[in-house]
Amino acid sequence: MSLFLFLLLTSLRLQGVFDYTEEVSVLVMEGDPVTLNTDVQTNQQELIRWYFNGIRIAQITGDLSNICTDVQCDEGNERFRGRLELDYETGSLTIMNTGDTDSGDYKLEIISDRFSEKIFSVSVTGVFDYTEEVSVLVMEGDSVTLNSGVQTNQQDSIRWYYNDILIAQIKRDQSDICTDDQCNEGNERFRDRLKLDHQTGSLTIMNTRNTDTGEYTLEIISISSRFSEKIYSVYVYDPDPDPFRRGIYAAVTVIVAVIVAVILLILAVIYCCKCRARRNEANRTERDKQESRAEDSSPDQRETFLMKNLRDSNLNQTEAEAANETPT
Repeated sequence: MSLFLFLLLTSLRLQGVFDYTEEVSVLVMEGDPVTLNTDVQTNQQELIRWYFNGIRIAQITGDLSNICTDVQCDEGNERFRGRLELDYETGSLTIMNTGDTDSGDYKLEIISDRFSEKIFSVSVTGVFDYTEEVSVLVMEGDSVTLNSGVQTNQQDSIRWYYNDILIAQIKRDQSDICTDDQCNEGNERFRDRLKLDHQTGSLTIMNTRNTDTGEYTLEIISISSRFSEKIYSVYVYDPDPDPFRRGIYAAVTVIVAVIVAVILLILAVIYCCKCRARRNEANRTERDKQESRAEDSSPDQRETFLMKNLRDSNLNQTEAEAANETPT
């Protein structure tokens, strides 16, 4: 055990002046401030130095006897004039009003009883905040909604492009709203098939076609003038692209429809025949009852009853003959 501790302490001494090196990536929007944190306290360190691409830009000692930033640290270097702030308690460095030329490596050196360094790889993005790509698959004839993921009252402007052609636009105050040919005169690709959500700026394409396949670019300009975009790769597919099979399916559909219509017609004829048979049966039953009552009546009443039955029989026979002669 003693040998292990001896080897460990020897290893730490042989490590040299460096304690550790840490690397951090930082992304900042152009014009915004960014703070590079030391995560230490100055009163616990002897010296803290900041370098940008090898040039010293800030320094602070633990007793605050030696403090400088930018031109004070390196005479003639005015890259950050008036844009650097040094935290006296932590030594953290803040860069204000960042620009594209501020991108690069910022090295922090901390000297106490040990030496350590931290490298910040800072990237200042230009006018773009971010770009997002989304793939969308939709069946031909269906509708598809491309969601913006924002609220129009929180943005200055929202624009939609199809293959670099403006197809929809909406402003926060809704003073400028357009879709398809209203945005681009002469462009009628989506005539009456685009719907723009006035609250979110989301775009719906109705009754999609194969020709709607392509890239739809959403550009969002926020109130703070930040710019972001979202690209939708939309593919409209035909569930059955074989025209021969589509023809067969269409023919089968027509045949099935005809067969169903014939079956319904046959069922209707059968139903009518059954109704007629039931009606004739009811008439015969009624005549039998009347004949039974007539047998018990006077001869004159029986003769009148027989004459009436004869007329009814002739009438039913005439109706039957007419029904048989009517084509079905």
